[in-house]
This record gives sequence, C-alpha cells and structure tokens, in this order.
Amino acid sequence: MGTGTVRTEAADEATERRREQRGWYFYDWACSVYSTSVLTVFLGPYLTSVAKEAADADGFVHPLGIPVRAGSFFAYSVSLSVIVAVLVMPLVGAAADRTGRKKPLLAAAAYVGAAATTAMFFLDGDRYLLGGLLLIVANAAQSVAMMLYNSYLPQIAPPEERDVVSSRGWAFGYAAGALVLVLNLVLYLAHDTFGVSEGTAVRICLASAGLWWGAFTLIPLRRLRDRRSTAKEATAPGFRQLAATVRDMRRHPLTLAFLLAYLVYNDGIQTVISQASVYGSEELGLGQSTLIGAILMVQVLAVVGALALGRLARTYGAKRTILGSLIAWTVTLGAGYFLPAGAPVWFFVLAAGIGLVLGGSQALSRSLFSHLVPPGKEAEYFSAYELSDRGMSWLGPLLFGLTYQLTGSYRDAILSLVAFFILGFALLARVPVRRAIADAGNPVPDRI
Repeated sequence: MGTGTVRTEAADEATERRREQRGWYFYDWACSVYSTSVLTVFLGPYLTSVAKEAADADGFVHPLGIPVRAGSFFAYSVSLSVIVAVLVMPLVGAAADRTGRKKPLLAAAAYVGAAATTAMFFLDGDRYLLGGLLLIVANAAQSVAMMLYNSYLPQIAPPEERDVVSSRGWAFGYAAGALVLVLNLVLYLAHDTFGVSEGTAVRICLASAGLWWGAFTLIPLRRLRDRRSTAKEATAPGFRQLAATVRDMRRHPLTLAFLLAYLVYNDGIQTVISQASVYGSEELGLGQSTLIGAILMVQVLAVVGALALGRLARTYGAKRTILGSLIAWTVTLGAGYFLPAGAPVWFFVLAAGIGLVLGGSQALSRSLFSHLVPPGKEAEYFSAYELSDRGMSWLGPLLFGLTYQLTGSYRDAILSLVAFFILGFALLARVPVRRAIADAGNPVPDRI
C-alpha cells in the first residue's frame, strides 16, 4: 500500500471522526434545554404551586397515603428520579457494552425523556401526582441518555482531542440553554400579548423543551455510529458488571478516593442547580422573570467561568483550582442564606457567583478524572463516573426537602447544602493526585 493511499485513508478517517464529533455536540444542544428550562427554572416553582393547590389545610399532600409538605414535593420527586436512574443505568450500560448498540438505547432514553417533558403541558390544576411522575420519568431518562452520550467520547476522539471535544459539547449545551431561556422569557413576560395565561405560558415552556429535545436528537442519531462490541465477557447482568467495575477500582484506591470526593461535592452542585429557583420564588418572593434572567446569567457566566478556571488550572493545577471553587461554592451558599426577600439585585449577585464556579468545577473534575483512569478502561470507568455524576445526586435533594419539612425554612434548607462542599473539599484535599495518576499507569503532567 502506497504512502498516498495511507494518507488518503487517514484523511478520510479524520473527516468521518469530525462528522461524528459535530453530531455528538448536538445531543448536548438537544438535552441541555431540559436541564435549564425545565429542571432549573420552571418546573420547581410550578410543580410546588400545583402541589400547594392540592394540599390539605395543614399544607400537606398525601401521595400513596404518605404525608408530604407541599413545598418538599418537588425535591422528593427529584430525589426519587435519581434513585430510579441508579437502578436502571447499570442495566442499560451493560446492555450497551454487551451488544455494541448504543444508538438505539440512546434514542429510546432520549425520546422517553422528551415525551415525558412534552406531556408536562397537561400539568395544571391540582395534578401534582402527574407532575411528579413525569418528572421522575424525564429525569431518569435524561440520566440514562447522558451516560450513553458520554460513553461515545472515547470512541469519537483520540486522547489528545478529548479535552477540546468535551469542552465544545459543554459549550453547545450552555448556548442552547441560554437561547431557549431568552425565548421563554419573551413568552412569559408577554403572555398577555400572546393571548395566554401565565400558567399556560409556563406549560408551553415546559412542553417546548421536550419538543426541542426530541427534534435535535435526530442529528446525533444520524451521525453517530455503533461499534462492534469487543467485550470478552458479554453475559454479566448490569449490577454484576457494576460490581466488577467497583472491584477493579479497589485495585486503584486513589482513583476511587477521588470519585468519592466528586460524588459528595457534585451532589451539592446538582442540588443547588435544581433547587435554586424554588428558593428564589418561595423564600425570597421573586417573580418568574427574575428567576429566568438569573438562570440566563448563570448559563452565560458558566462558559466564562469554565474558561477562566481552565486558565487558573494551567497555572495552579486542576486539583488546587477545584478546591478553590469548592471554597467559592461554600461562601456563595453562606451568603445566599442572608439574602433579603424581595431584592432581585442580590439574587443576581448570587447567581453570578454560582455561574462563575459552575462550569469550571464540573469541567475540571471530568478532566482530572480522565488522568486517573487506567489505560484501556476508559469507557468502564467513565460509566462509574457518570453514575456518580447523575445517579448518586439524590442525597442533596433529600436533605434539602427534609430540612424544609422539619424547619419550614428554605433558608435552613439551602444552608444545609454547605455540608456537601465542606466534606467534598476535605476528601479531595486528601487525594495525592500525582501518585494517583502514576498508580493508574498514566504519565504525570508537569502541573496537575
């Protein structure tokens, strides 16, 4: 085979890889609107209002006969959705590895989530149980789909490209979230002009996120391709596969130690994202337009923060930069406890603080973990990482809901989340990352 032929084949392979990568970016573009518009902005306050409409004289609803304070129902639903995702993800992940057919599974998870989100248009009156069910289905489906989406990264990008490809995926997601939030804000503020009520405008925003999710998922489904499975052991059920991965991680205890630290502080991050709008509306008495504007600011500043923290990491190392971001999270939440009610300016200051540390703390955590993965086990270990990222973030919403149920104060509930950042800081500080990278069999960067 001539040199020219080899070069042509390499060029064709690079072209095909770029095409897949561009398709891969669009899944983040498709699904991030759910995370931003539905989970972070609209559904929390709206479902809480629906639950209050159905509550008894003491402010409690009774799903399955269990007394639940109406103000805690959304947080409990988020927590339950993540528990469902924990049960489903290992089964789906094992099936994907066993068959090599990730794309049909990604399509199934994405369209189940998109359909449940679109059906939120019918969430009105006192249908809080319908809202809780749709939230559980949509959120669990989102977690499963993201696990499959992330598992494509080692297949579509060689090691030297993964940081860039991964960052572009994040950027696509933040951009879509910001764009749709602007459209949502126009509809919500001018709902009278469009001839709809405020509640109907919210339900349209919820449903449109599902339609957006489903429509743009077609692009990655057209461009991504399945690879034949090379797994030798292809019969292990999902939970046995998960147990085997955890057993293998015990041979790399420092990698496992980092994953534990990430599990703790990421639980705090995910809870702040999902409960901030409830805190703003219920405790601070802020309107929906203020909340949308604040979340829009978070989306924009998250991109800025990710780039800024990336620069800091090149100077001070990823571990130190993440530790600094956890201190910033702690200070931000502490300040949030003292925010005066009815003062949107200070809520925007809080949102700015969250935005600046949000993108960077998550992006650098994924980047640092990539150095701790033994060669040849990228997909297996990143499945466990995704389980930590999406599947273990149930304790924070549960603590938030319990604190509110016991105290009746959202200020106490938001302050309780500080514990996740303090404990995560302590656990991460104890991980000797340079030794962890060497023990995993990877070259140690000059600065990490």
